[in-house]
Amino acid sequence: MLSHKECVAMLLAGGQGSRLYALTSKIAKPAVPFGGKYRIIDFPLSNCINSGIDTVGVLTQYEPLVLNDYIGNGQPWDLDRMYGGVHILSPYQAKRGSEWYKGTANAIYQNISFIKSYNPKYVLILSGDHIYKMNYDKMLQEHKEKGADVTVATIKVPIKEASRFGIVNVGDKNRIVEFEEKPANPKSDLASMGIYIFSAEKLYKYLEEDEQKTDTSNDFGKNILPTMLANGEKMFAHIFEGYWKDVGTIDSLFEANMDLLGPNPSFDISDRAWLIHSKNPIAPPHYIGEKGSAKGSIVALGCEIEGTAENSVLSANVKIEEGAIVKDSVIFSGSVIKKGAIVCNSIIDENVVIGENAKVGSEELPRKIAVLGCGAKVFENEIIEAGKIVEGNR
Repeated sequence: MLSHKECVAMLLAGGQGSRLYALTSKIAKPAVPFGGKYRIIDFPLSNCINSGIDTVGVLTQYEPLVLNDYIGNGQPWDLDRMYGGVHILSPYQAKRGSEWYKGTANAIYQNISFIKSYNPKYVLILSGDHIYKMNYDKMLQEHKEKGADVTVATIKVPIKEASRFGIVNVGDKNRIVEFEEKPANPKSDLASMGIYIFSAEKLYKYLEEDEQKTDTSNDFGKNILPTMLANGEKMFAHIFEGYWKDVGTIDSLFEANMDLLGPNPSFDISDRAWLIHSKNPIAPPHYIGEKGSAKGSIVALGCEIEGTAENSVLSANVKIEEGAIVKDSVIFSGSVIKKGAIVCNSIIDENVVIGENAKVGSEELPRKIAVLGCGAKVFENEIIEAGKIVEGNR
């Protein structure tokens, strides 16, 4: 057997992301663009290599084509390794038949042979739809020091919002004593982040036992962890204190992009001490014309701004023509905002064309985010109202 890897990461990236509507009608949620030059999956992949974890299985299922092509051989994240590196793991046909991943635990169960091929002591389970920078090695060291069977990453949330999360109640040395799934009256403010480190042998045992049950959702939060707790396994919470956002909804994706802007952004995407790597498009430098302006905005390579961008995030090769205004919006690559058009409080997917003097979204409060799907066309003088979601035309 080849020398073992101490820790292997398994990244769950197969979700449909149905609450992102038009943005995920043809691509997996982790492949959704973010922050001008990134995709959501860049964050956990970068966290892995920055934490010294160089073996990552990416579990895909829903519309995996764009995601698979984006990850490629893993070179942008320094994950193109002879032994280890990044591997795309899709549901496959085995001798006993084939089936889709039924839940988070079943997805890992179907890939136990991949994990075992590296003979790891520890397995890190990650989600592919969170924006954050996290040192997994710090969490791993805690796990080892405490002799834990599983360590759950947690983050403190406002107690009034705690009922929206899976809540972890802890005792001495942050040992987990109770799980509550979206409790009406939460006892603590520690929310599970859906990030786990398992001692490998315990993970195999509980996945195999769960697979034999008929009354299970095959889910870590609903089944595996409560069963381990009931059996008295050593379970601890790791308390994370940085920025973290689940970008599974239109509003949260919009807010996370807005958190990158301003003189003191909530999330520093350009932190040289913890680089977020990405597969960047090939594009010329951005250009701002004589009458153009970009205030308080992120402007990626290849953008041409003859109009106005304000407090917005522009991905590569976006064109804003003369007299057009983009305000408080997120524009994905290749989209064109024609002369005199106004875009406000919107997320515009890739390769959208907004016609002359059209209006998309509104400044009115409470804010409702308008969404245009990939390849959508907005006619000259057309009005797309605040909060409206327009499917794309891929």
